[in-house]
Amino acid sequence: MSTAAVSSPSGSAPATAGLLVSAQGVAKSFNGVPALRNGCLSLKPGSVHALCGGNGAGKSTFLNILMGILRRDAGTVQVRGQEADFANPAEALAARISIITQELSPVPGMTVAENIFLGREPRRAGVIVDYAKLFKDTRELLERLLFHIDPRSPMHRLSLAQTQLVEIAKAFSHRSEIIIMDEPTSAIGEQEAEILFSAIRRVTAQGAGVIYVSHRLSEIFSIADSYTVFRDGGFVEAGQIADIDRRHLVRQIVGRELQIVGRTATRSAAPALLSVSQLSRAGEFDAVSLDVAPGEVLGIYGLMGAGRSEFLNCLYGLTEPDSGEVRLSGALLPSGQPGTSIRKGISLVTEDRKATGLVLSSSVAMNMTLSALPSLSRAGVVDGSKERALVQTLVQRMRVKLASPQMPVAALSGGNQQKVVLARCMATEPIVLLCDEPTRGIDEGAKREVYALIEAFTAKGGAVILVSSEAPEVLEVSDRIAIFKKGRISTIVDARSATQEELLHLAS
Repeated sequence: MSTAAVSSPSGSAPATAGLLVSAQGVAKSFNGVPALRNGCLSLKPGSVHALCGGNGAGKSTFLNILMGILRRDAGTVQVRGQEADFANPAEALAARISIITQELSPVPGMTVAENIFLGREPRRAGVIVDYAKLFKDTRELLERLLFHIDPRSPMHRLSLAQTQLVEIAKAFSHRSEIIIMDEPTSAIGEQEAEILFSAIRRVTAQGAGVIYVSHRLSEIFSIADSYTVFRDGGFVEAGQIADIDRRHLVRQIVGRELQIVGRTATRSAAPALLSVSQLSRAGEFDAVSLDVAPGEVLGIYGLMGAGRSEFLNCLYGLTEPDSGEVRLSGALLPSGQPGTSIRKGISLVTEDRKATGLVLSSSVAMNMTLSALPSLSRAGVVDGSKERALVQTLVQRMRVKLASPQMPVAALSGGNQQKVVLARCMATEPIVLLCDEPTRGIDEGAKREVYALIEAFTAKGGAVILVSSEAPEVLEVSDRIAIFKKGRISTIVDARSATQEELLHLAS
């Protein structure tokens, strides 16, 4: 294999003329703690450049500096050959640089159109917003991108995936020459990702450059021309995607060879641990029936809007079904009662850890024990020693990297935040684990740890239902895969014999 991608002894990326972006030795610290030590990156016109690295590698810090969200402490950044040090995002936008951030920030009370053109609305006489033109321009933009979203729809009515598409449309609406994409597909399915890739290819064909960040390595090899790797806040190597393979990239990202943990648990012949019969909820899913045995991982795969997350939420009790029933170990489970689900042994890893999985302003310890507080309390008073012992056990079990359990959970990396969500679920000692996109937005190393936790859980007789938008993930982790299509299960396949192409075909 060619290694045109090796870092230089000085640890800096090679400089090349005619670049859209050239960054050397960019550094940033917070309260004396380095978040970025040596950020280096080169972006050519008409190309997609993948910025790779694990959670906490310094990627987002580097991109925020480039976008003017943060100011660098050291290093140089050139945009089209000119020194650049943007004081705020407005200056970066004026320089035709836009960003799609991993953290979505819609204005819920406004429409899709108002969110996309916020602060740039077309006006009559320079004063009154021309809503007819606003909705027309938005509709044309969404149609051009092939995003099927109503411009007049309020943002709070959209799913997480649709909100992600609106953020993507907002970035394209600026007609920027440099587009930064930080995990743009973390909340959307593979079919929507392909639509995005088509849009990326169209803008790069016109000379734009894209800096692309994703923990989905299959995407990087599909869309990127070149790459740069950061690790522990510093530049590691850069080169052409065509010169490397997945194994090489993973080794550079994590700094070691990753042990691949495959499925060893097999479906038990014992009676179903969880049994769902003809469960329906109008407008979301219809007549869903399935069984999950002890020791089994049942994957759920489908396109955006297929009803997968809605089904899991109803199963857990966050919403009530219109008809059907759920049985746990043969006993009927009351509907619409998440507290009862927890007591009976069901836990849910939610789709969006920041919005619904964590209390970001609270400590790691509080987030871990939140669901288990009834079992840690007597007469309404929490037993502090029991709580501390549980937190210590969970931190060790989940291998959460943290300075102190009392630190705010918001200060952790994405991978460690996801481990805290899993720890909170495990704190209640469940027998059934519902996982909705459990590896969304976390790096390859953290993904492997999540897979190992699922493997250990099922090895002890637990059952898992896992929703994932990534076909390779659902194939690797599952024993069987239920294909959701338009709110119904179209078929259930054996994960050992299924292929990625087959899953996409069955879901389409």
